[in-house]
Amino acid sequence: MNGKIVILTGAGISAESGIKTFRDADGLWENEPVQVVATPEGFEKDPKRVINFYDERRRVLKNAEPNAAHHALVKLEEMYSDNFLLITQNVDDLHQRAGSKRIIPMHGELLKVRCLGAKEHIMSCTENQPEKCPECGAKMRPHIVWFGEIPFEMERIQKALAECALFAYIGTSGVVYPAAGFKQIAKMSGARVVCLNLEEVGGGYTDEFIQGKAGDIVPRWVDGLK
Repeated sequence: MNGKIVILTGAGISAESGIKTFRDADGLWENEPVQVVATPEGFEKDPKRVINFYDERRRVLKNAEPNAAHHALVKLEEMYSDNFLLITQNVDDLHQRAGSKRIIPMHGELLKVRCLGAKEHIMSCTENQPEKCPECGAKMRPHIVWFGEIPFEMERIQKALAECALFAYIGTSGVVYPAAGFKQIAKMSGARVVCLNLEEVGGGYTDEFIQGKAGDIVPRWVDGLK
């Protein structure tokens, strides 16, 4: 295939690795209300509860491993090199551990924290989050994009969507914006749009729907692009 490829992945690709989806129908994330653990207001009101929540997510992540879908996307990146970009809504590091390099974690990274100081120091955090920044002493927070905040690198993402020949979204509900609008941007720019998911989502702007578990269908789909 000629042209640039942009891939968007959501919680469905990591579910097979034991990472539960971000938000269930009842508005809970790992039995916590999302407005408590995934909003700036929740963090301001009860920072200890939020910090404990993300510390536990890091402990769960330690026992997870990349699955066949993660590895297949690494092969796709190797095939297309600079003409490939992976955008993930997931905050885990399974894509990176599988070997993905051209990647934008648009909703942040679980294994990083940043301070609320003027310089917003960012540092790795594999276990328990420190309360204070070792660089400036400011309060620390998870390096996660919460509801009401702007995802990272949106300008770069929009440019890639406008230039791609193929856009595929994998394991994502297609209802959380701005990611839910990516397929429309790509389609309106002339790209072919493919959905790989357990069930069809997102309505229009999709040329092809491939149903099944990501670990089964993504490797086959990648092989078909060779």
